[in-house]
Amino acid sequence: MKRQKRDKMDRAFSRGFQAGLTGRSKENCPYHAPDAKMHWLGGWREAIDGRETGLFTK
Repeated sequence: MKRQKRDKMDRAFSRGFQAGLTGRSKENCPYHAPDAKMHWLGGWREAIDGRETGLFTK
């Protein structure tokens, strides 16, 4: 059975989330398209908020 490719916006969110967990700056966003950039920043913000509240550790 073939695996479907993940949605590009889901991928942008998860990459932003990983960037936030590792402490990267939001200026390092690799996306230029407005929709993908919005999802990447959403993932980044969620990870940063989680780190600040203690849900995630370095």
